[in-house]
Parts: sequence; C-alpha cells; structure tokens
Amino acid sequence: MSRPPPSAEVTITLADPAGPAAQHCLSAYFRELDRRFPGGFDPGPPADPARYRTPLGAFLTASRDGRPIGCVALSIPDAEVKRLWIAPAARGQGIARRLMAAVEDQARAMGLARLRLDTNASLTEALALYRSLGWSEIPSYNDNPHAQAWFAKEL
Repeated sequence: MSRPPPSAEVTITLADPAGPAAQHCLSAYFRELDRRFPGGFDPGPPADPARYRTPLGAFLTASRDGRPIGCVALSIPDAEVKRLWIAPAARGQGIARRLMAAVEDQARAMGLARLRLDTNASLTEALALYRSLGWSEIPSYNDNPHAQAWFAKEL
C-alpha cells in the first residue's frame, strides 16, 4: 500500500459522531482493536452519539482529499479522550499528534483544565505517543475491561 506524500493536505474538523466520516473511522477502529487485542474486542452497545456532540463533547476527524483517515473523541462530563485512530496508510505522518493537539484545544475551549484517557497495553504506538505528548500515567479511574494503562494531562 503506497502512502500519499506528506505534503498532501490533511484537514481536521468537527464532525457529527453519527455521520458517515465518523462511522467509517469508528468501524475501522473497532475492527483493528478486535485484531490486536488478545481475545478480541467487543465494543458493547454503541455509545450515544450525543456524548460526543456539543455541549457534551466533540468528535474530530482528519481527512485527506475528502476521505476520513483518522478520528478522536472528547467526552466533556468525563473529561476523557476516546477513540484515537489513524488509518494504517496515514500513520507515521504526525496526524495523531495533530488530532491530539486539536482535541486538547477543543477541551480548553470547552472549559476543561485536565484530561484523561485509557488504553490497552497492546497499543504500543499509542502508549509511546501519549508519553511523548506529556501525558502522565495515573491509577485506574474506570472499569473498562480492555484498559491496562491510564493517563492524564493538565491543560
């Protein structure tokens, strides 16, 4: 699979979490987790899209040439970042960093001073990314059966 040139423009926008771009990303994200997690991944019942819409949250997508290539979600009541995903062909181009910066900016604009997230130990790229972006490991704050590492960041 060939990668587009890094100069190809990537746009990051707020998206409807129930819209086609978000649903494309989430479907690919869940399929990837199912492949990578020991024992697979069951996302359970779908989250209410309102959880990731203003004023309760935000859903951001990254796209290139009108095609969705990444996403990240923010839940304001939980002060939590969720669902960071980048299409395999778009990895290694700084898009995850851009999405994380955008979701942090969105959180600040929505009045949050601290964010948290959880992840699975098999997602080594995510662990490295969060650490490199200044996220600190914290004790567990939820009962997510797939979470094995928890992080927080002061904004």
